[in-house]
Amino acid sequence: MRRLSKYLHFFLFALAISLQAADAQLQVPFEKGETLKYEGKLSKIVSGIPVADLTFTVDKNNDGDFSITAEARSKGTLLKIARYSFIQRYESTIDANRFRIEKTLKYDVQKDRVRNGEALFDYRDKRVTYVETDPKDPMRPPRNIASEIADQTHDIVSGIYSLRLLPLSVGQKYTLQISDSGLVYSIPVAVTGREQLKTDIGKVWCLKIVPEVFGPGRLIESEGNMTIWITDDKRRIPVRGVVKSSIGKIDIRIRSFSNNSGNNNQAAR
Repeated sequence: MRRLSKYLHFFLFALAISLQAADAQLQVPFEKGETLKYEGKLSKIVSGIPVADLTFTVDKNNDGDFSITAEARSKGTLLKIARYSFIQRYESTIDANRFRIEKTLKYDVQKDRVRNGEALFDYRDKRVTYVETDPKDPMRPPRNIASEIADQTHDIVSGIYSLRLLPLSVGQKYTLQISDSGLVYSIPVAVTGREQLKTDIGKVWCLKIVPEVFGPGRLIESEGNMTIWITDDKRRIPVRGVVKSSIGKIDIRIRSFSNNSGNNNQAAR
């Protein structure tokens, strides 16, 4: 079951498909107060078992930078039958002008195992420094990891939201630099098609995106594949993600969308 929470974690990671944002003032399709909610279901022996809820919330700090929180939390059959629980939460501080990650706070619970992490991004020295501690064992030495970074680097969350700034189209291919827990990964990504999906926020046209996160030397070294659908409109909302691996198929679908402008669960026009 720990692998399930790992794949949900990497679903968040795989949503982090991004390009370099311009240095000029950005026109973003989201605002303070926006909330996206998802439900994840697992299919293997039994089809469509609810296993997790995921939530993304946008805020801004006193400096005007974005402060975005993403959380995945176990639910349903996973708790009742498997007696397995997890919480994975990211709190990301993002430069609002260049839209690149500045700091990531990470909270990771796997049953009784708890870890706190902090990643600091220093673009002058081109380095990310990550420190992980065990709050249940204050005497345990912290885990320290440092890696070189590019001028435009994202964590999982800033990558998700930077994607929404871009004019994506079918046929585009990218290689992306994403940092998680002090490590930096290069992820090839392709926009492979355009499809219409029926979702809980309406019937929407979507771009179909395939990130290569499975395989030797990749983010996940086992066999598998992942596909993500993002609305092909000015909002660029991720509405569905499917992960296929040895543990089965994980299908994550949007359940609600809301923001301060009064757009709640509205289909794209």
